[in-house]
Amino acid sequence: MSVDAATLRRPDGEPPVLLFDSQHSGRLYPADFETAATGPALRRGEDAYVDELIAPAAALGVAVLSATYPRCYIDVNRAVDDLDADLLAEPWPGPLQPTEKSRRGLGLIRRFVTPGVPVHARALTVAEVRRRIDEVYEPYHRRLRGLLEALHRERGFAWLVDWHSMKSVGNAMTPDGEGSRRPDFVVGDLDGRSATPALTDLLVSGLRGRGYTVALNDPYRGGTIVQRYGRPGEGVHVVQVEMSRGLYLDEATVTTHQGFGPLQRDLMALTGDLVAAARLHRLE
Repeated sequence: MSVDAATLRRPDGEPPVLLFDSQHSGRLYPADFETAATGPALRRGEDAYVDELIAPAAALGVAVLSATYPRCYIDVNRAVDDLDADLLAEPWPGPLQPTEKSRRGLGLIRRFVTPGVPVHARALTVAEVRRRIDEVYEPYHRRLRGLLEALHRERGFAWLVDWHSMKSVGNAMTPDGEGSRRPDFVVGDLDGRSATPALTDLLVSGLRGRGYTVALNDPYRGGTIVQRYGRPGEGVHVVQVEMSRGLYLDEATVTTHQGFGPLQRDLMALTGDLVAAARLHRLE
């Protein structure tokens, strides 16, 4: 790939005190991406503009990592063997372990953008998938892992908030099913296994205190990023945050609406609370 797998925004003049990432907001569709979907239909597979919502956090002391390529090209928040073999033009040269995500069309290589709308115009070769793994998936994880390791070395602990957006109403591909109304936010920490309760509580109480409805670990407990990197016993704490797209987005046209600015201001106020807590942690 001629373009890096991720964009990193750093604080000016000082090391970051925590890390944000958005791995599903990428919107660079490369020339080798042959899709059966077009326009807004394709973009409904993105966590559209989440990267822009959290970008100002860099000015507050946060390193912000954002994916360049879309999840419909390859999903870096899946295990590399969570792959639906039926999407391939030939046998995969090794074992695969497709999960419920793949069975719902949401694996490493996505089958559907939304129910009944296929992503790919044709089956993919092994070489094509391997190229996406080698040039997009692995570089993203190397970058994220390196940032967490550097943060841990600098501060003795590392906090990562993994930002996503979710449909305001569930559909046949989501774990809560067709027609399920979502809260404003879902905070996921693998039922307390991926982070200190203090970080989870700070996020939940901070959002509720700003008037939002918040669910914990329902219906989203945390994807591969949370599962792979959340090691609270080793001082690495990872929490996933899903926000309802209806808060800031016209979900039909995938364009931002008047709610974008107020939501961003609330998220940056919450970020200030997180940064202050992380700085105090250093003094303990």
